[in-house]
Amino acid sequence: MKRINKEVISYIVVGILTTLVNLLSYTLLYKILKIDVTVSNIISVSLSILFAYITNRIYVFHSKEEGLRNIFIEMSKFCGARVSTMIIEVGGVFLLHNILGIQPMISKLFTQVIVIMGNYFISKFLVFNQ
Repeated sequence: MKRINKEVISYIVVGILTTLVNLLSYTLLYKILKIDVTVSNIISVSLSILFAYITNRIYVFHSKEEGLRNIFIEMSKFCGARVSTMIIEVGGVFLLHNILGIQPMISKLFTQVIVIMGNYFISKFLVFNQ
């Protein structure tokens, strides 16, 4: 039980740091370097996914995968999962807000809970399953 609690806490800390990487890199690119908003967003999300993969691999799930091919497969599964949950998030906010009329921030927060839980279980059981 302690292992699970430590893992969950590590996942939350890494998630907070990943969010900071996303927001800070976006701010740097868009606000300071004046790069197009869409390009800045794509780069910042890509950086945060890369950061999330590395930190989840090392500090949360302690992956033992070795070899370039195996690490590439693991990373591909991780990125694919993040893209999948991003689609769920975008679709969920659209459904809740645009179709059901729920306030945007409530829609966003509700879908965030689902996405965070989904990302954890996908990472634990499909990506970093040792």
